[in-house]
Amino acid sequence: MLGYLLARAGVSVTVLEKHKDFFRDFRGDTVHPSTLEVMRELELLEDLLKIPHQQLTSVGGMVGNFQFKAADFRHLPTHCKFVALMPQWDFLDFLSNRAKSFPTFRLLMQHEATSLLTAGGVAVHTPDGPLEVRAGLVVACDGRHSTIRQAAKLEVLEFGVPIDVLWFRISRKADDPEEVLGNINYGKALVLINRGDYFQSGLIIPKGAFEKIQRDGLETFHNDLRKIAPYLGDRVQELQNWDQIKLLTVRINRLKRWHLPGLLCIGDAAHAMSPAGGVGINLAIQDAIAAANILTEHLRAGLVPENVLARVQERREFPTRVTQFMQINAHKAFAKIFENSGPIRAPWQLKATTHIPGLQRLLGRAVGLGARPEHIA
Repeated sequence: MLGYLLARAGVSVTVLEKHKDFFRDFRGDTVHPSTLEVMRELELLEDLLKIPHQQLTSVGGMVGNFQFKAADFRHLPTHCKFVALMPQWDFLDFLSNRAKSFPTFRLLMQHEATSLLTAGGVAVHTPDGPLEVRAGLVVACDGRHSTIRQAAKLEVLEFGVPIDVLWFRISRKADDPEEVLGNINYGKALVLINRGDYFQSGLIIPKGAFEKIQRDGLETFHNDLRKIAPYLGDRVQELQNWDQIKLLTVRINRLKRWHLPGLLCIGDAAHAMSPAGGVGINLAIQDAIAAANILTEHLRAGLVPENVLARVQERREFPTRVTQFMQINAHKAFAKIFENSGPIRAPWQLKATTHIPGLQRLLGRAVGLGARPEHIA
């Protein structure tokens, strides 16, 4: 997104992608109304929505046998009053193909940045051997395990998280329910994201519990899934080995300082988010928009002082802190779920909360737009 916006403004930009394509099971497949509004401002929305996707106007879940709606997007002050469930590889292909129409945009696949160069730029590993890419500014967008962040020795503030997620696929039937926030029961929570003919599924478990789950065996795992979501029935047998089940180690952290001279970190490289709310990809896109708005004129002039890089952090640190505060408190609720391994009954507080006027709209705004939505300058 940042590469697209800079190239659109006439700035020469090179995007390095270490894989040969974007076709991987990303976790961030929820394109929120804040991102869709930006795509509209860029006059890309109409074409984007031609990509197969599902639209969620609200999200809810099941606690025991109590079904509830948590967030309602239908009243947002945006053109799209829904979350688009769209495979992230499709979104990235769409954006990169549009960016290639700009003469100042260059995308290099199978180019992995491995370290920073003293003179400015990065050392790169490629199929054809090592390479150096010189640049006046390096923007690290290489995720929660950022190689560039590590090379820069930037200080990371870690916040304890009591959960991990097991990530897998299960086929979907047309009449299956769509509780994206999950089915909560028997000491676990199962999130099912509608991908058309299958669910991208996430089982939320206590941190470090995966080894014990593996020792207990696949049959026990199948039975646990069936207990939480009985309608899955025999489809749980589609999981035939542990290779089909990927462990997502959940972390929440952020950099104390997002920048050095010639370097800026954004997205998960600056602040790793929990999957809670599916906000990670959208927060990263908001970072990219803020960075483009602040940096473009300086990049055109050929020099970005560090105090200008600091303005990006100043702009984006507040929504990061707010979102992480909400996620940390949501995890405390998950920790209480794990205390009861038997059938759960929805607490009266949850039932009462669902009847508070306007709360679902407020949560819809918090999830759909975030604390400080950005717009194209």
